[in-house]
Amino acid sequence: MSLEIKVPSVGESITEVTLAQWLKQDGDYVEMDENIAELESDKATFELPAEKAGILRIVAQEGDTLEIGAVVCTIEEGDASANKTDKKEDAPAEKPATEETKESANDESGNESPESYASGTASPAAAKILREKGIDPATIKGTGKEGRITKEDAEKAQSAPVAEKPVAKPVAVNTQTSVAVGGRNERREKMSSLRKTIAKRLVSVKNDTAMLTTFNEVNMQPIMDLRSKYKDTFKEKHGIGLGFMSFFTKAVTTALKEWPSVNARIEENEMVFSDFVDVSIAVSAPKGLVVPVIRNADSLALHQIEKTIAELAGKARDNKLSIEEMTGGTFTITNGGVFGSMMSTPIINAPQSAILGMHNIIQRPIAENGQVVIRPMMYIALSYDHRVIDGRESVSFLVRVKQLLEDPARLLLEV
Repeated sequence: MSLEIKVPSVGESITEVTLAQWLKQDGDYVEMDENIAELESDKATFELPAEKAGILRIVAQEGDTLEIGAVVCTIEEGDASANKTDKKEDAPAEKPATEETKESANDESGNESPESYASGTASPAAAKILREKGIDPATIKGTGKEGRITKEDAEKAQSAPVAEKPVAKPVAVNTQTSVAVGGRNERREKMSSLRKTIAKRLVSVKNDTAMLTTFNEVNMQPIMDLRSKYKDTFKEKHGIGLGFMSFFTKAVTTALKEWPSVNARIEENEMVFSDFVDVSIAVSAPKGLVVPVIRNADSLALHQIEKTIAELAGKARDNKLSIEEMTGGTFTITNGGVFGSMMSTPIINAPQSAILGMHNIIQRPIAENGQVVIRPMMYIALSYDHRVIDGRESVSFLVRVKQLLEDPARLLLEV
């Protein structure tokens, strides 16, 4: 008897998912609770486990869009030995006498044959990576079981250098004729559910909110001096590095207590004010921008914030974030400075009403105590919904953040 594996319900607002990739091949034997496929919703990527042990029979293909409850595959009764028998039946019925002799000798000595049906075969995940790199699997030596090409093999593989093309001799052409030089190739990729959702949300925010942005600049020298003085002790005691993000998170949570409307949101005809601060941190993941949430950030110490950020960022890079870890949030911080951005206008992360943008740190001349000095300066930007936050509140909030960052002792003393 076979068991149908269906798309599970993963959230109230999610009605369909995309089959990102198969982790097992059709006909493979799978154990109960073993992950067999990756499904991608408009919010997160999650793995589909086998609900029983048996032989996998694939129904849906990679790239298919499936509704909740749709059949993804079936698992038939069987064991690993039956799976091996099926694989052998697919092999050629006759072999040269010399090969039969070699196999017989290997069986008698207890050694495996040096080649098998899996030798040089790429797993589904590896095959996808090799296709994207344009690499022929035949050129890769697999390190997996029986010579199979694993995902790690594919990630390490490098495409062969392209041979230099001979330089073409100049050709006389009519001066009135336009000649295209170089390749003009195009490729098309289907938008993922996550990318489509990001696009839809960003357009909606631009159209449905009265978004404005106010700017300021921060002298980062005090924080940099503090980090240089205590970073070794901090890491030795807490097991995590001391970065800039924890200072910004702490400054934001302190300022939000003084200006609660910046932490508010609109729901229908009401304004909702939260007496807690859940800070969303924008992270660039392989499949798009995600915003995991630091819960109750206002009650966390610097080392707790750093550990939480490191954990969430690691999950984002590995596409392991759960929907719960990206749901909610009352205020967002995004750091375009890691990519070299000097100044930008961040877009609000709806239904929140404000977002703080950090940028790169540049040595610039500024006036300090009547003298021109060089200091590491950062532009910061606050985009906000003017329906909820007035100009006085937005500017005052950003000035307060600046004060706390330029005098980090205030963050510890809460003054």
